[in-house]
Amino acid sequence: MKNHTSEDPCVEYLSSSQIFQDYAEAFTSGTGLPLNIVSPEMLRMARYEDAQQNPFCVLLAQKNNSCAACYKVQCALEEEAQLEAKTMKCFAGMCETAVPLREGGKVIAFLRTGQVLLHTPDRTKFNKIAQQLIDWGSLVDLKRVEEAFFGTRVFTEAKYEALIRLLSIFARHLAASANALKLAETQSDSAAVGQAKSHIQTHVGDDLSLGTVAKVVNTSASHFSYKFKQATGINFSEYVSLTRVEKARNLLENPNLRVSEIAFAVGFQSLSQYNRTFKRVTGQVPGSYRRSLAR
Repeated sequence: MKNHTSEDPCVEYLSSSQIFQDYAEAFTSGTGLPLNIVSPEMLRMARYEDAQQNPFCVLLAQKNNSCAACYKVQCALEEEAQLEAKTMKCFAGMCETAVPLREGGKVIAFLRTGQVLLHTPDRTKFNKIAQQLIDWGSLVDLKRVEEAFFGTRVFTEAKYEALIRLLSIFARHLAASANALKLAETQSDSAAVGQAKSHIQTHVGDDLSLGTVAKVVNTSASHFSYKFKQATGINFSEYVSLTRVEKARNLLENPNLRVSEIAFAVGFQSLSQYNRTFKRVTGQVPGSYRRSLAR
């Protein structure tokens, strides 16, 4: 099941992960609502799978003016949902919701759902929709639009808000695992890239220069650098940094290990480098991260 619209490597890893696939299937099966994951720059252009789309939205998306109205809602969502989940309604009253996945102080992706009504459809509301479509000059079959509108899934505001809270909780867990997912070996990895990843994971505290690891996989540094970036979406040095931060995260759960001790155990050459890199990836310095674990 493919629930994303992006070639962003981070979103690719998240969307293909088992945790997302299982959650998305359960969410859609249990609620009847669509769910996809998109990169920040793709939110306004993303579409749900055809099988998940609300027939009403499908009909309106075929017409330029109504499609432009939907696009306006997506743009507003992109602006408003940077810090927390936001829900907005289109001219027809259909809700669209974006839930941010944040890591290291920035949005790395959005969970997106919607195409649902929070009120029972009635004749008065549909007449206003029909008039708006006529005013726009949309040559749409109003009978089909009417049937789709009255067939739209309806949630109470309280139930929909509860679903979005669940998505927000899931988003936090998914964002927390984003780094580990990017580091994992995948079936599409070449033998050299897979071997390099394994070597980095098991020798995280050692010298892991590009040249050193290229020798391990029996290839030139330049060729290895290109193939590694092509396979992972990040360059070699960034992959090593992420691996070290992820290892440090695990070790910080052990209260018997000093923060400074962990820094050198995972291969950082100085405490300043450790603090700077850890904060860039997680949004917190190691000491603050450890304290947050105890809450």
